[in-house]
Amino acid sequence: MRYNKLGNTGLFVSELCFGTMTFGGSGNFAVMGTVEQAEADALIARALEGGVNFIDTADTYSEGNSERITGQALKNLGVKRDEIVVATKVFGDIGSGPNARGSSRSHILDGAQASLERLQLEHIDLYQLHGFDPATPIEETLGALDDLVRQGLVRYIGVSNWAAWQISKALGVANLYGLTKFASLQAYYTLAARDLEREIVPMLKSEGLGLLVWSPLAGGLLSGKYSRNKGGEEGSRRAAMAFPPVEMERAYNVIDALERLAEHKQVTVAQLALGWLLHQPRVTSVLLGTKRLEQLNDNLGAVEVAFSEEELRALDEVSQLPAEYPGWMLGMWSQARVKQLQDARS
Repeated sequence: MRYNKLGNTGLFVSELCFGTMTFGGSGNFAVMGTVEQAEADALIARALEGGVNFIDTADTYSEGNSERITGQALKNLGVKRDEIVVATKVFGDIGSGPNARGSSRSHILDGAQASLERLQLEHIDLYQLHGFDPATPIEETLGALDDLVRQGLVRYIGVSNWAAWQISKALGVANLYGLTKFASLQAYYTLAARDLEREIVPMLKSEGLGLLVWSPLAGGLLSGKYSRNKGGEEGSRRAAMAFPPVEMERAYNVIDALERLAEHKQVTVAQLALGWLLHQPRVTSVLLGTKRLEQLNDNLGAVEVAFSEEELRALDEVSQLPAEYPGWMLGMWSQARVKQLQDARS
């Protein structure tokens, strides 16, 4: 297990992160999993044994039950606080009232306190905005997060599911007013859907933010259960809810290539899909959302997967996004300048 810097901070997190969306199994998240306390204790213990020092949850997962189970598991296992990095999120609905959602000062401050109580912790290592709030000025949101950092209740802040321009604007506002800046983005990225590479990955590189990847197996599509000919396993999570969306023909081309490579390398399709992400230079950590120990054991094996340059090129070609403006124009029009830079460095 490697440990990577979280963006421009001095905090190091494991390249695999244990995600707890499967914990609790209530509300809209029941389809994700119904992992209860004893099972959660065993899963987190195995993740820690495998070198994971990073756990991610959210206040909306199973109506707060995911945070409760996660916090109790850390207590049951006697995990030392300085040996674990705990991330959670705020933004989504936690009630029926008009202020029970969003990124207002009120919702963020109340949300942080409630999450700390459920997690049984004195501080949150990484507090993330779970979505973009068009109703709240960014200055108000960043001010509330900065107060939490200054109070010692939160150590670092991040976002999830934001566009590149939104993050860039927030970084500029934080710089202007001397507020705490985002350290990371948590986003959907997978070999079956590389949309992130169009605008967001270049922005992350430019601004030095870390990238935390959710749904690296495209909602189970790259788990090895699905193929062009057999479809998916009956009762699987993606069979119940086809999310996140993918362009299926390209995804099946990817699966075909992964199946051939998996047979050649004697590893699983899931390990290859996770391993590919671990080889992407902007990726800081990849979230694992497992329900069973055998799944977790398989996923942990991804850190041992190695690729040749030829194998990486083949996967890149089969999963390549179609050209889109202004990307194709930037690539074509900037080549002379790119070459000039390369020549100057050599």
